[in-house]
Amino acid sequence: MSQLSAFFAQNALADLHEEVIVSSRFKDANGQPISWKLRSMTEEENEECRKAATRKVKGKGGAYTSEISSDDYVAKLAVSSVVFPNLKDEALQKSYGVLGAEKLLRKMLLPGEYATLIQKVQEINGFDKDMGELIDEVKN
Repeated sequence: MSQLSAFFAQNALADLHEEVIVSSRFKDANGQPISWKLRSMTEEENEECRKAATRKVKGKGGAYTSEISSDDYVAKLAVSSVVFPNLKDEALQKSYGVLGAEKLLRKMLLPGEYATLIQKVQEINGFDKDMGELIDEVKN
């Protein structure tokens, strides 16, 4: 049998998980930074994020075109990948005076912390490799 069986669903690695310190400002009872828990998404979930960040924009001659807000898209990717803390928790959102997980992320994190989170979300979902790296990986 060929190596085709390696691609069967039961043989594929699913749901990668990673813990990352996004901010040293959130500490446990012992004063240690608390890790955020991230998970990988499926392409189907990625498409949902992309569609949710897409708007119809009226262009020249009254024709409408689709436009993706990269800021909204990245925030939706982050929300979909963060397992802990639960960004959809009503009490957590209320503590920051916001409604919505994307708004919560923007309110609770400093710009550099947000950038760290986005970088880790992209990495766990496979957006961190350039084409050269992918070609080398396939060759090996």
